[in-house]
Amino acid sequence: MFLASSFADVETLFDKFVGGSVTGKTVTFIPTASLTETVNFYVAAGREALEKRGLIVDELDVSTAGKEEIESKLQKNDYIYVTGGNTFFLLQELKRSGADSLIVEQISMGKTYIGESAGSIVLSGNIEYVKAMDDYTVAPKIVTFSSLGVVDFYPVPHYTNFPFKESVESIISEYEGELNLCPISNSQAIVVNGSGFEVWGMES
Repeated sequence: MFLASSFADVETLFDKFVGGSVTGKTVTFIPTASLTETVNFYVAAGREALEKRGLIVDELDVSTAGKEEIESKLQKNDYIYVTGGNTFFLLQELKRSGADSLIVEQISMGKTYIGESAGSIVLSGNIEYVKAMDDYTVAPKIVTFSSLGVVDFYPVPHYTNFPFKESVESIISEYEGELNLCPISNSQAIVVNGSGFEVWGMES
């Protein structure tokens, strides 16, 4: 798994992560988290970075797609990419559509998952810790903050980066002793291999 704050800022780290050509490979590109946001330039930037590497981007909005389409795209494509945006809206739609369990299943079978900001956070066990960063009221149908639970740490994206600097500091001061937080700046990525993980890149 390759978990970033801002994928376009760490595309060279991704090259190192894949360790070779990805030309012609396919990626299920899930922009759903960005649908509630007014600022969403990172979606186009992420897509561009993938296409620049020769990847074929297959978009999948889990808030509108049917179960069959979701299942088909997640299974057939080589990678899964989940963009940034609102983590609570993303989780609500992943759970409502059943995409959450399908993604977990694909990861457990060895498929590479690429997460950006909300797409990284949602792999943790519970997303309540990011309330200072994201507006949870945009997800009125969310029943629980329990998320995909694929990793045993809690990514904190945009560490030291505008405009999230204060909200990130607030998350760290509130949860530091309670959760296994892993803060990363926009120029860093968390690389997960098996049960271990490491942070690549430099703090910005």
